[in-house]
Amino acid sequence: MKPSIEIEYCTGCRWLLRAAWTAQELLTTFEDELGSVTLKPSEVSGGFFVRADGTMLWDRKQRGGFPEMKELKQIIRDHIAPERDLGHSDKDA
Repeated sequence: MKPSIEIEYCTGCRWLLRAAWTAQELLTTFEDELGSVTLKPSEVSGGFFVRADGTMLWDRKQRGGFPEMKELKQIIRDHIAPERDLGHSDKDA
């Protein structure tokens, strides 16, 4: 079964578009590896969380901000498909 990503976002902060853009980027990059990407309105004020099969990969408050897409893709790749090359989005040598 392919992994699922959940993006939980604060509705009061109007972060739906950011969450949707993040989902689009992840679905485009990991189209063969992901089973789904779900957007979930958060009950946590100011929350922006990214989880893979329930495992927290990004918490905006703990990390001090939103993820850069390159970094988020690397984190997700390391979690779901460590052997995968991300091309130009991969870690610097």
